[in-house]
Amino acid sequence: MKVFAVFSLAASFLILTGCGEETQSDKSEASSSSSIIDEVTTFGELPSLLGEGLTPEEKAELANQILPPGVDDALEAEEKFKAFLEQARDGDPVAQTGLGVMYYTGEAVSTTVTGTVLDNDPELAAGWFFRAAEQGYADAQFNLGLLYANGEGVAQDMVEAAKLFNQAAAQGHVDAQNNLGAMYYTGEGVPRDEQKAIEWFEKAAAQGNEEAQANLEAIRSAQ
Repeated sequence: MKVFAVFSLAASFLILTGCGEETQSDKSEASSSSSIIDEVTTFGELPSLLGEGLTPEEKAELANQILPPGVDDALEAEEKFKAFLEQARDGDPVAQTGLGVMYYTGEAVSTTVTGTVLDNDPELAAGWFFRAAEQGYADAQFNLGLLYANGEGVAQDMVEAAKLFNQAAAQGHVDAQNNLGAMYYTGEGVPRDEQKAIEWFEKAAAQGNEEAQANLEAIRSAQ
C-alpha cells in the first residue's frame, strides 16, 4: 500500500531583484569629455543624455531596444516587496506570509552578520510565518508546519508540525488536510489512527486534492 505525504510550500511567490544600478564616471584624464554620464541612473531608467530631444514615445521605444529584458517585471516585483514589507511590519498576516515565502525561496535577499549573501533564509522565513500563524492565518500555519516537518529554519519537530497542520486543516486548508491525513496514517507527530487519516483524506479529496484521492484509493484497495 502506498500513501503519499505531500509537503509543498503554499503561498504566492514574489520576485525580488536588485534595487538599482549606478553608472560611474571615469575619473581618468583620458575620458574627461563632455559625453561622460555622471548622473546616477536607477534600474530601468534611461540616462537623460540618451533621451535628450526625444518625445515620450521615442523614449519608450529606445528603452525597449536597449534596456535588459524583464526590467518591468523586476521593478513591479520590487515595488510589491516594498509594499509587503511595510504591510508585514504593520501586522498584516498575508504580507508576513508572502515575505516568508520570498525569504524561503531566496527571492528576497538576505545576508549574514558578516555580509555574506544567502541563497535562501529559512530562519527568517520561519519568523515571518510564525507571526502570521499566531494570527490564525492558515497558509502561514501550513508553511510553518512544513518547516517543522523538514527541520528547515527550526529544529525538526513532527509534533509541532502536526499541530500546525491541524490548525490550518480545521480552516479548510486542503494541503494541510492531506498532510495531516498522511501523518495520522504513518503515526508521525500524532498517534497512528487510520480512521482519522481517512477522514482527513476525505476532506481534502472532496476539495479536489488528487494526492488525497490517491491516498484514499490506496487505503481502500488494501482493505
